Amino acid sequence: MIQKTGKIKWFDTAKGFGFVVDDQGGADILLHANVLRDFGLSSVVENSVIVAQTVETERGQQVTKIISLDLPDAQSVQSDMQIPQGDFSALPLLAARAKWFDKTKGFGFVNVFGSSDDIFLHVEVLRAYGMAELQQGEAIAIKISDGPRGKMVVEVRPWDFAAPR
Repeated sequence: MIQKTGKIKWFDTAKGFGFVVDDQGGADILLHANVLRDFGLSSVVENSVIVAQTVETERGQQVTKIISLDLPDAQSVQSDMQIPQGDFSALPLLAARAKWFDKTKGFGFVNVFGSSDDIFLHVEVLRAYGMAELQQGEAIAIKISDGPRGKMVVEVRPWDFAAPR
């Protein structure tokens, strides 16, 4: 196995794979959804910096284990959406599920466990925390604040975020 550093070129949850651009050049490196899930994520945003163990296969290099994943700088994930700003560290991290999320529209809704209230989730919040999309029913951990039109997610993490790696 070889350790490589690169950036996420793209990742498609529906296809179950994506590619990493190697910092040293050469062919793109395959990143399979199972490897991403083993790291605790179901999706990842483009330009995230990845350090991973890779192996050479008949079809080229493939990620076998993610060692670390760093998000792109905040400027590359900003939008015109009015997302509440501030220090949300004191807010509780709540267990939730994705009710639905449409990557094309750039938003969706989640429900905190035990409540049927819909909470708005914008794609830019997902990207700010390293995710590109959510699947219906996917378990996540969130922080909620008041937005311009009601309650909205201001932080989103994989379900097992608090679990030791």
